[in-house]
Amino acid sequence: MTTVADTVKRVLRDIPPHVTVVAAAKGGSAELIRDAIEAGVAVIGQNYFAEARRAKPLVPYAASWHFLGRLRPHDIRPGNLAIFDVLQSVDSVELAARIDAKCASTGRVLPVFLEVNSAREPQKAGLYPEDVETALRRIAPLSHLRVTGLMTMGPLTGAPEDSRPYFAETRRLYDHIRQLAIPGISLETLSMGMSDTYLIAIEEGSTMVRLGTRLFGPRQQ
Repeated sequence: MTTVADTVKRVLRDIPPHVTVVAAAKGGSAELIRDAIEAGVAVIGQNYFAEARRAKPLVPYAASWHFLGRLRPHDIRPGNLAIFDVLQSVDSVELAARIDAKCASTGRVLPVFLEVNSAREPQKAGLYPEDVETALRRIAPLSHLRVTGLMTMGPLTGAPEDSRPYFAETRRLYDHIRQLAIPGISLETLSMGMSDTYLIAIEEGSTMVRLGTRLFGPRQQ
């Protein structure tokens, strides 16, 4: 029987060393998360604050925890923010300002990624690519969060190869923003690709991939 640890080790062998793997826990138990870390994963992703709050105290390892899910204004509370080292799904200036205010109350500077709706799907969260530079210039003066990356999901439907042009566009946007050297913005990570698209995302320049089903199987209930 193939274990999570076996799968993690096999996947990591096939991924270039400059690409970080986020193990998206997808409701998996603390035991499975521990297995993934022991097998070599250094970043754990969670989509829900409640699941992370339950699991993290049971995982006594030095891993970085990233929030991957949809952020809503009522989620932005000091107790929730304290769980995570990075928020990958900040999708508006208003949300960034709210995070900044909550972090100011605890004296913390929180790294975040700006979510790009690269496929311009109206039903999905994220900034359209053409709006990202303006948003970053408005976020840059905030002193208690720091934008350190861009994240995109790619299209919700279609074959994995259909994601390629959207990943390519987001990579061009990432490179453009880095060249602008906006004070207060320090892009270091391009988070693109999930279990079905991560190989294409890496080919298009992703430096971080988010793997849930590929490592843990279907979401655990």
